[in-house]
Amino acid sequence: MPRPISERRLGAPISPRVIKPAGVPSRELEEVSLGFDEAEALRLADLEGLYQEAAARSMGVSRQTFGRIIEAARRKVADAILNAKALRIEGGEVTIQGQGESIMRIAVPSRNGLVDEHFGHCQEFLVFRFEGGQVLPEMTLPSPSACGCKSNIASDLARAGVTHLVAGNIGEGAVRVLGANGIAVTRGAAGDARTAVVAFAEGSLVDSGVGCTAHEHHGHGHEGHDHVCQH
Repeated sequence: MPRPISERRLGAPISPRVIKPAGVPSRELEEVSLGFDEAEALRLADLEGLYQEAAARSMGVSRQTFGRIIEAARRKVADAILNAKALRIEGGEVTIQGQGESIMRIAVPSRNGLVDEHFGHCQEFLVFRFEGGQVLPEMTLPSPSACGCKSNIASDLARAGVTHLVAGNIGEGAVRVLGANGIAVTRGAAGDARTAVVAFAEGSLVDSGVGCTAHEHHGHGHEGHDHVCQH
């Protein structure tokens, strides 16, 4: 007996529609059907640029299942474009993720309870949960032995449910990797880590748009060794 298909989560509703070649009546065209879950997979992977692991978490499916969904979706879109077919977007076992459905988890690269100035060599990552208007400490993740910008810390944070990272300085390369893991970055924080998270949750801390550059890392060491981050 085939295993039932569980509902896949959509970040927002997708309107049913038909996309077709110009100048050809729909009745004369062969149709390709793209489910809402397949359209969502395309949005996450190809528009948002998420890694498959992060996109799978967003949809509430396994990475293997997401891989099958996105592969089928890309094949269907290619078929419609290259073979001049109509693409109908509708259907599928899906549910809409409500705004209040998920808990916001915010990580801070920290040293001695303060926001570490540089993401790549912090002492640890403090993770706070923002729920019901309150900021609550949830867990502490140790900093990787390798530089943060070259480690798997982004995927580790994502697996821990982190959705946002509040930092002091962080290179653009690290920002892109975190974003591909579904973690939004806000730069320009300083001082007490929890206070910075509260400011972010209240909307008074906004991204400075300023990231560190490679030359700023000369002389910053890991366990006494000089290190240069290549962002």
